[in-house]
Amino acid sequence: MRRAHGPWEGAWCSPGGFCEPGEHPLQTVEREVLEESGYRVGVDGYIGVWVDRYADDPADPDAAVINVAYYTAVARDGGGGPVDPAEVSEVAWFPWDGVPAELAPPGTLAAVLAAARAGSSFADRPG
Repeated sequence: MRRAHGPWEGAWCSPGGFCEPGEHPLQTVEREVLEESGYRVGVDGYIGVWVDRYADDPADPDAAVINVAYYTAVARDGGGGPVDPAEVSEVAWFPWDGVPAELAPPGTLAAVLAAARAGSSFADRPG
C-alpha cells in the first residue's frame, strides 16, 4: 500500500499496525490487512523480526524503537473492500521483480522482502 501519512508519506509499505491490548500478533496481521487493504487474509508463514524506528527524525517522540514482525499471508477472498483514506492512498500488488524502490520503512522493508524471497518457494507470487 502507498502510505497516505507520515512518516514516509507516499512510500509503499506492507499492511501493518500496532497490536491492540491483548491481541495476538497473528490477529493483528489479519485485522490490519483488512483495514488497510480491504483483503481478508490468513497468515501462512513467518519471515522474522526487525528492529526499527517509527519515524525519520530521532528527535521525534513518536520515533520510538519498535520490533516489527513480518508474516506472509494468502488472500481468503477477492478483496477490494473499503480502505481508510487517512492511512492508505493506493493499494496494489507487485511481482517480486516489480516492487517499487520507495519502500517504508526505508531499508527495512527491502531487507524483509529479500528474506521472504530467499525462503519462499512462491517467487512468482506478488510480494
